[in-house]
Amino acid sequence: MTTAPAPLRCLVVDDDPLSVQIVRNCVENTPFLTLVGTCADAIRASEVLRTEPVDVLLLDVEMPLMSGLELLRTLSRRPQVILITSNPTYAVEAFEYDVVDFLVKPITYARFLKAAQKAREAVEIHQPSGGVDADTLPPPDSDFTFMKVDNRLIKIPFADVLYVEALGDYVHVVTEAKKHIVYATMKQIESRFPESRFLRVHRSFIVNLTRISAIEDGTIHLGSKQVPIGQTYLKDVLTRINRF
Repeated sequence: MTTAPAPLRCLVVDDDPLSVQIVRNCVENTPFLTLVGTCADAIRASEVLRTEPVDVLLLDVEMPLMSGLELLRTLSRRPQVILITSNPTYAVEAFEYDVVDFLVKPITYARFLKAAQKAREAVEIHQPSGGVDADTLPPPDSDFTFMKVDNRLIKIPFADVLYVEALGDYVHVVTEAKKHIVYATMKQIESRFPESRFLRVHRSFIVNLTRISAIEDGTIHLGSKQVPIGQTYLKDVLTRINRF
């Protein structure tokens, strides 16, 4: 008999009481979510996040003293984040933090549910379920990982990976033989792939250091594949290559 997964624990952070109530109602009407609390400011939310297990953070951007984005900068470990705001111009900056989704007020339940489903999928990627127990997953120093592709957990040897490319809400894990499309963020990929072998070289690319054949004119060559080096990542790349 299969045990149903536990509901995702949600924390709502917003200084607008009406907005809090709307989001709270959305959470309470979503069977796979449960509310662990609400906070009227980011400072209180920071304290809760240090002491309470939270899977999904429903976070307003514009708040006094500390904004939602400023809160995200202080967190060394983040839950899945759904940002909420009345100002859609924050969207571009928001996705630099690898948030799951971005909701613009006034929030409808249909749009909230879509964001919640994205959060659930992201948590499942990080904590796979569906017939694979945590004890059967490879240890952190393993030569492979499992990733969810088309509702199946696929074994991916790290040695086979050339690079990972971010494409919207998905990433492409590219090997010489195949391209796997995975619902994940680059942050999640970085946490799953060993730092000793892989390096973020661009906002949209992570490469396998052992597969680099050449670096030329701001471009990394991985056999016949080419990946650009982002200007902000160039120093790190050169340092790692020299050390490697």
